[in-house]
Amino acid sequence: MLSLYMQIGKYKLENNLVLAPMAGVTDRPFRQLCKELGAGMAVSEMVSSNSLLRGSAKTLRRANHEGETLPRSIQIAGADPQMMGDAARFNEDEGAEIIDINMGCPAKKVCNVLAGSALLKNELLVAKILAATVKAVTIPVTLKIRTGWDPDHKNGITIAKIAEESGIQALAVHGRTRSCYFKGEAEYETIAAIKAAVRIPVIANGDIETPEKAKEVLHKTKADGLMIGRAAQGKPWIFREIAHYLATGEYLPEPTPTEIKNILLGHLENLYQFYGEHMGAMIGRKHVSWYSKGQSGSARFRDEFNRLETPEEQRRAIENFFA
Repeated sequence: MLSLYMQIGKYKLENNLVLAPMAGVTDRPFRQLCKELGAGMAVSEMVSSNSLLRGSAKTLRRANHEGETLPRSIQIAGADPQMMGDAARFNEDEGAEIIDINMGCPAKKVCNVLAGSALLKNELLVAKILAATVKAVTIPVTLKIRTGWDPDHKNGITIAKIAEESGIQALAVHGRTRSCYFKGEAEYETIAAIKAAVRIPVIANGDIETPEKAKEVLHKTKADGLMIGRAAQGKPWIFREIAHYLATGEYLPEPTPTEIKNILLGHLENLYQFYGEHMGAMIGRKHVSWYSKGQSGSARFRDEFNRLETPEEQRRAIENFFA
């Protein structure tokens, strides 16, 4: 029997399902919503250690966890060990309870500054960054990686062992290499091998889109937890669906259109409050696009919705659509 619970440092999570950090998506309103709908933990969108220390308004907003349920996990990225340590300490001082290090992002603009998954090429630098970050704070530090740089260079096991030796307290592994980006299917054999090689909790990530797939991945990898990213976009209730299925073997009924409408309207209200009405309305458009997929007449609705600029217009359009 696989455990549905997971511990990171002193934090015992409500379950072993984690919302993956996604740039431009996992802001505070979305993290909090996913936690309310069944995620055991949610990781902030990536914050550059360099920009964090400069303190831009955009960066500080990304690191804002005010009123969020515990534990608060903030992801940082960078390639300079001292700067990463300083950024971790800054976040701890601001109320973070877990620091997550990004060595999994495949984006060119991140890899071009030798951060994200580009670091997987330099195992010595990985060790220095992890050691400096762990040493800088008193809270748990976790790490997110890919299986390697490309299919011919899968060094995930080596990186995992370095992480464990450095004091990293949990490891999330996306079942693709950096060169794969998000193409093709995630593979779980490397995650299983990593899990077998270390004693720290391992969280499997990649293409977990249904309750059945969640169960399959847990069995294939023997991982301690699952990380869900794109499948939660427009479907934040996926966490409660998976949690229920893993616990009982039964399916929860799909949310009704009325419940989806209420979740969406609540999400938008939080975006308006967090970003201000204009910016919140602009950011809300992509979420509405995800929520409405699969609904009757959704293509036309999305086209019309993307021209609306005020919260009042957006609220009215959603009420009419779901009616």
